[in-house]
Amino acid sequence: MSQAKLGGQFTFHGTTLTVHRLGYGAMQLAGPGVWGPPRDPEEAVAVLREAVEAGVDHLDTSDYYGPHLTNQLIRKALHPYPAGLVLVTKLGARRPPDRSWQPAITPEALTAGVHDNLRNLGLEVLDLVNYRAMGSGHGPQEGSIEEPVTVLADLQRKGLIRHIGLSNVTAAQVAQARALTPIVCVQNQYNLACRQDDALVDELAREGIPYVPFFPLGGFTPLQSSTLTAVATRLGATPMQVALAWLLHRSPNILLIPGTSSRTHLRENLAAGALRLARETLAELDGIAAKG
Repeated sequence: MSQAKLGGQFTFHGTTLTVHRLGYGAMQLAGPGVWGPPRDPEEAVAVLREAVEAGVDHLDTSDYYGPHLTNQLIRKALHPYPAGLVLVTKLGARRPPDRSWQPAITPEALTAGVHDNLRNLGLEVLDLVNYRAMGSGHGPQEGSIEEPVTVLADLQRKGLIRHIGLSNVTAAQVAQARALTPIVCVQNQYNLACRQDDALVDELAREGIPYVPFFPLGGFTPLQSSTLTAVATRLGATPMQVALAWLLHRSPNILLIPGTSSRTHLRENLAAGALRLARETLAELDGIAAKG
Protein backbone atom coordinates (compact mmCIF):
# COMPACT_ATOMS: atom_id res chain seq x y z
CA MET A 1 0.00 0.00 0.00
CA SER A 2 1.39 3.42 -0.95
CA GLN A 3 2.35 6.08 1.57
CA ALA A 4 -0.49 8.29 0.32
CA LYS A 5 -3.02 5.56 1.05
CA LEU A 6 -1.79 5.44 4.64
CA GLY A 7 -2.25 9.17 5.07
CA GLY A 8 1.33 10.14 4.27
CA GLN A 9 4.09 10.22 6.87
CA PHE A 10 4.85 12.17 10.03
CA THR A 11 8.04 12.52 12.07
CA PHE A 12 7.69 12.84 15.83
CA HIS A 13 9.20 16.21 16.77
CA GLY A 14 12.70 15.95 18.20
CA THR A 15 13.04 12.27 17.30
CA THR A 16 14.07 10.00 14.45
CA LEU A 17 10.68 8.25 14.56
CA THR A 18 8.86 8.57 11.23
CA VAL A 19 5.60 6.69 10.71
CA HIS A 20 2.65 6.54 8.36
CA ARG A 21 -0.26 8.53 9.75
CA LEU A 22 -2.55 5.49 9.66
CA GLY A 23 -1.46 3.06 12.35
CA TYR A 24 -3.13 0.30 14.33
CA GLY A 25 -4.42 0.05 17.91
CA ALA A 26 -4.20 -3.37 19.54
CA MET A 27 -6.80 -3.02 22.31
CA GLN A 28 -9.47 -4.99 20.45
CA LEU A 29 -7.19 -8.01 20.16
CA ALA A 30 -8.01 -8.91 23.76
CA GLY A 31 -11.23 -10.66 24.71
CA PRO A 32 -14.51 -8.97 25.69
CA GLY A 33 -14.00 -6.07 28.08
CA VAL A 34 -10.32 -5.98 27.05
CA TRP A 35 -9.85 -9.06 29.22
CA GLY A 36 -8.50 -12.50 28.43
CA PRO A 37 -7.52 -14.03 25.10
CA PRO A 38 -9.15 -13.10 21.79
CA ARG A 39 -12.07 -15.11 20.48
CA ASP A 40 -9.92 -16.17 17.52
CA PRO A 41 -6.20 -16.11 18.36
CA GLU A 42 -5.17 -17.13 14.83
CA GLU A 43 -7.15 -14.24 13.32
CA ALA A 44 -5.57 -11.86 15.83
CA VAL A 45 -2.09 -12.89 14.69
CA ALA A 46 -3.18 -12.63 11.05
CA VAL A 47 -4.51 -9.09 11.60
CA LEU A 48 -1.19 -7.93 13.04
CA ARG A 49 0.81 -9.48 10.24
CA GLU A 50 -1.43 -8.10 7.51
CA ALA A 51 -1.32 -4.62 9.05
CA VAL A 52 2.47 -4.56 8.94
CA GLU A 53 2.57 -6.09 5.46
CA ALA A 54 0.23 -3.29 4.31
CA GLY A 55 2.73 -0.69 5.52
CA VAL A 56 1.46 0.07 9.01
CA ASP A 57 4.52 0.99 11.08
CA HIS A 58 2.92 2.45 14.24
CA LEU A 59 1.31 0.01 16.69
CA ASP A 60 -0.37 1.22 19.86
CA THR A 61 -0.64 -1.23 22.74
CA SER A 62 -0.41 -1.66 26.51
CA ASP A 63 0.51 -4.46 28.82
CA TYR A 64 -2.71 -3.91 30.78
CA TYR A 65 -4.70 -5.03 27.73
CA GLY A 66 -5.60 -8.62 28.50
CA PRO A 67 -3.64 -8.08 30.74
CA HIS A 68 -0.32 -9.07 29.14
CA LEU A 69 -1.96 -11.10 26.36
CA THR A 70 -2.08 -8.40 23.70
CA ASN A 71 1.63 -7.70 23.96
CA GLN A 72 2.31 -11.41 23.89
CA LEU A 73 0.27 -11.68 20.68
CA ILE A 74 2.25 -8.84 19.12
CA ARG A 75 5.48 -10.62 19.98
CA LYS A 76 4.20 -13.92 18.60
CA ALA A 77 3.02 -12.36 15.36
CA LEU A 78 5.84 -9.92 14.60
CA HIS A 79 9.03 -10.68 16.56
CA PRO A 80 11.76 -10.17 15.45
CA TYR A 81 10.27 -6.80 14.57
CA PRO A 82 10.86 -5.31 11.13
CA ALA A 83 13.06 -2.24 10.89
CA GLY A 84 11.07 0.95 11.26
CA LEU A 85 8.18 -0.54 13.25
CA VAL A 86 7.36 1.78 16.16
CA LEU A 87 5.70 0.17 19.18
CA VAL A 88 3.94 2.62 21.47
CA THR A 89 2.72 1.45 24.86
CA LYS A 90 0.95 3.00 27.85
CA LEU A 91 1.43 2.98 31.61
CA GLY A 92 -0.76 4.22 34.43
CA ALA A 93 -3.34 1.48 34.95
CA ARG A 94 -3.61 -2.11 36.13
CA ARG A 95 -6.24 -4.84 35.78
CA PRO A 96 -6.91 -6.78 38.99
CA PRO A 97 -8.81 -10.10 38.89
CA ASP A 98 -12.16 -8.31 39.20
CA ARG A 99 -11.46 -6.88 35.71
CA SER A 100 -11.71 -3.28 36.88
CA TRP A 101 -9.39 -0.50 35.75
CA GLN A 102 -7.27 0.78 38.63
CA PRO A 103 -4.52 3.42 38.71
CA ALA A 104 -0.92 2.23 38.77
CA ILE A 105 1.01 5.47 39.14
CA THR A 106 3.44 4.95 41.99
CA PRO A 107 7.15 4.82 41.09
CA GLU A 108 7.14 1.10 41.85
CA ALA A 109 4.08 0.42 39.68
CA LEU A 110 5.39 2.45 36.74
CA THR A 111 8.79 0.78 36.90
CA ALA A 112 7.20 -2.66 37.06
CA GLY A 113 4.99 -1.71 34.10
CA VAL A 114 7.99 -0.82 31.98
CA HIS A 115 9.60 -4.17 32.73
CA ASP A 116 6.34 -6.03 32.02
CA ASN A 117 6.13 -4.35 28.60
CA LEU A 118 9.77 -5.09 27.84
CA ARG A 119 9.38 -8.75 28.77
CA ASN A 120 6.10 -9.40 26.98
CA LEU A 121 7.06 -7.52 23.83
CA GLY A 122 10.54 -9.06 23.77
CA LEU A 123 12.38 -5.73 23.77
CA GLU A 124 15.38 -4.24 25.55
CA VAL A 125 14.10 -0.66 25.26
CA LEU A 126 10.63 0.76 24.59
CA ASP A 127 10.28 3.14 21.64
CA LEU A 128 7.64 5.35 23.22
CA VAL A 129 5.70 5.17 26.48
CA ASN A 130 2.57 7.23 27.08
CA TYR A 131 1.71 8.07 30.66
CA ARG A 132 -2.04 7.44 30.76
CA ALA A 133 -3.69 9.58 33.41
CA MET A 134 -6.76 7.82 34.79
CA GLY A 135 -8.77 11.05 34.93
CA SER A 136 -12.54 10.62 35.00
CA GLY A 137 -13.21 7.52 32.94
CA HIS A 138 -12.34 8.27 29.33
CA GLY A 139 -11.94 11.99 29.96
CA PRO A 140 -9.08 13.93 31.54
CA GLN A 141 -9.17 15.54 34.95
CA GLU A 142 -7.02 18.41 36.16
CA GLY A 143 -4.31 17.64 38.69
CA SER A 144 -0.54 17.42 38.88
CA ILE A 145 1.17 14.67 36.89
CA GLU A 146 4.66 15.73 37.95
CA GLU A 147 5.51 12.58 39.90
CA PRO A 148 4.69 9.94 37.26
CA VAL A 149 6.25 11.98 34.46
CA THR A 150 9.40 12.42 36.55
CA VAL A 151 9.52 8.65 37.11
CA LEU A 152 9.29 8.01 33.35
CA ALA A 153 12.00 10.60 32.70
CA ASP A 154 14.25 8.73 35.14
CA LEU A 155 13.54 5.43 33.40
CA GLN A 156 14.37 7.16 30.12
CA ARG A 157 17.74 8.25 31.52
CA LYS A 158 18.35 4.64 32.53
CA GLY A 159 17.92 3.57 28.90
CA LEU A 160 14.63 1.65 29.26
CA ILE A 161 12.50 4.21 27.36
CA ARG A 162 13.43 6.23 24.28
CA HIS A 163 10.57 8.73 24.26
CA ILE A 164 7.71 9.85 26.50
CA GLY A 165 4.14 10.78 25.59
CA LEU A 166 0.90 11.52 27.43
CA SER A 167 -2.63 10.15 27.29
CA ASN A 168 -5.97 11.34 28.67
CA VAL A 169 -4.58 14.68 29.78
CA THR A 170 -5.56 18.35 29.82
CA ALA A 171 -3.72 21.18 28.09
CA ALA A 172 -2.41 22.33 31.49
CA GLN A 173 -1.01 18.85 32.17
CA VAL A 174 0.68 18.82 28.77
CA ALA A 175 2.34 22.13 29.62
CA GLN A 176 3.40 20.85 33.04
CA ALA A 177 4.92 17.68 31.58
CA ARG A 178 6.73 19.57 28.82
CA ALA A 179 8.39 21.73 31.47
CA LEU A 180 9.80 18.56 33.02
CA THR A 181 10.89 16.53 29.97
CA PRO A 182 10.40 16.44 26.19
CA ILE A 183 6.92 15.12 25.31
CA VAL A 184 6.70 13.69 21.79
CA CYS A 185 2.97 12.92 21.47
CA VAL A 186 -0.42 13.33 23.13
CA GLN A 187 -3.17 10.71 22.96
CA ASN A 188 -6.67 11.80 23.97
CA GLN A 189 -10.25 10.96 23.08
CA TYR A 190 -11.21 12.84 19.93
CA ASN A 191 -13.47 12.23 16.95
CA LEU A 192 -16.12 13.89 14.77
CA ALA A 193 -18.55 14.21 17.68
CA CYS A 194 -16.06 14.64 20.55
CA ARG A 195 -14.06 17.79 19.88
CA GLN A 196 -13.18 19.29 23.23
CA ASP A 197 -9.49 19.16 22.24
CA ASP A 198 -9.76 21.34 19.11
CA ALA A 199 -7.53 24.05 20.58
CA LEU A 200 -5.00 21.51 21.87
CA VAL A 201 -4.79 19.80 18.47
CA ASP A 202 -3.96 23.14 16.86
CA GLU A 203 -1.46 24.11 19.57
CA LEU A 204 0.40 20.82 19.21
CA ALA A 205 0.37 21.14 15.43
CA ARG A 206 2.21 24.46 15.75
CA GLU A 207 4.82 22.68 17.89
CA GLY A 208 5.15 19.72 15.50
CA ILE A 209 3.87 17.30 18.16
CA PRO A 210 1.53 14.51 17.01
CA TYR A 211 -1.94 14.19 18.44
CA VAL A 212 -3.25 10.61 18.46
CA PRO A 213 -7.02 10.26 18.98
CA PHE A 214 -8.20 7.26 20.92
CA PHE A 215 -11.75 6.13 20.19
CA PRO A 216 -11.52 7.78 16.73
CA LEU A 217 -14.71 5.95 15.79
CA GLY A 218 -16.51 6.50 19.09
CA GLY A 219 -15.08 3.59 21.07
CA PHE A 220 -17.57 1.57 23.11
CA THR A 221 -20.36 3.78 21.68
CA PRO A 222 -19.73 3.90 17.91
CA LEU A 223 -20.40 7.15 16.09
CA GLN A 224 -23.94 7.49 14.77
CA SER A 225 -24.99 10.45 12.65
CA SER A 226 -27.40 10.87 9.79
CA THR A 227 -25.01 13.42 8.30
CA LEU A 228 -22.11 10.97 8.48
CA THR A 229 -24.22 8.24 6.89
CA ALA A 230 -25.37 10.55 4.10
CA VAL A 231 -21.83 11.67 3.28
CA ALA A 232 -20.60 8.08 3.27
CA THR A 233 -23.38 6.98 0.93
CA ARG A 234 -22.60 9.83 -1.42
CA LEU A 235 -18.89 8.93 -1.48
CA GLY A 236 -19.40 5.18 -1.76
CA ALA A 237 -17.62 4.63 1.53
CA THR A 238 -18.58 3.42 5.00
CA PRO A 239 -19.39 5.93 7.75
CA MET A 240 -16.35 4.78 9.69
CA GLN A 241 -14.08 5.35 6.70
CA VAL A 242 -15.40 8.89 6.38
CA ALA A 243 -14.88 9.49 10.12
CA LEU A 244 -11.25 8.38 9.84
CA ALA A 245 -10.69 10.42 6.69
CA TRP A 246 -12.08 13.50 8.44
CA LEU A 247 -9.48 13.09 11.19
CA LEU A 248 -6.67 12.87 8.62
CA HIS A 249 -7.97 16.06 7.01
CA ARG A 250 -8.49 17.79 10.37
CA SER A 251 -4.81 18.49 11.02
CA PRO A 252 -1.50 17.19 9.61
CA ASN A 253 -0.26 16.24 13.10
CA ILE A 254 -3.09 13.75 13.71
CA LEU A 255 -2.01 10.10 13.69
CA LEU A 256 -4.66 7.37 13.71
CA ILE A 257 -4.69 4.05 15.56
CA PRO A 258 -8.06 2.44 14.75
CA GLY A 259 -8.31 -1.05 16.17
CA THR A 260 -10.00 -4.23 15.04
CA SER A 261 -9.74 -7.99 15.45
CA SER A 262 -10.84 -8.65 11.84
CA ARG A 263 -8.74 -8.55 8.67
CA THR A 264 -11.78 -7.42 6.68
CA HIS A 265 -12.33 -4.49 9.02
CA LEU A 266 -8.59 -3.72 8.98
CA ARG A 267 -8.68 -3.36 5.19
CA GLU A 268 -11.66 -1.03 5.44
CA ASN A 269 -9.87 1.14 8.00
CA LEU A 270 -6.68 1.37 5.97
CA ALA A 271 -8.62 2.26 2.82
CA ALA A 272 -9.77 5.43 4.59
CA GLY A 273 -6.31 6.85 3.99
CA ALA A 274 -7.07 7.19 0.28
CA LEU A 275 -10.42 8.95 0.80
CA ARG A 276 -10.38 12.60 -0.21
CA LEU A 277 -12.93 14.99 1.26
CA ALA A 278 -13.87 18.24 -0.49
CA ARG A 279 -13.97 21.49 1.46
CA GLU A 280 -17.77 21.52 1.36
CA THR A 281 -17.89 17.96 2.69
CA LEU A 282 -15.53 18.82 5.54
CA ALA A 283 -17.76 21.75 6.49
CA GLU A 284 -20.78 19.45 6.45
CA LEU A 285 -19.01 16.97 8.74
CA ASP A 286 -17.81 19.75 11.04
CA GLY A 287 -21.44 20.46 11.80
CA ILE A 288 -21.88 17.05 13.49
CA ALA A 289 -20.26 18.22 16.72
CA ALA A 290 -22.37 21.38 16.78
CA LYS A 291 -25.54 19.33 16.44
CA GLY A 292 -24.43 16.90 19.15
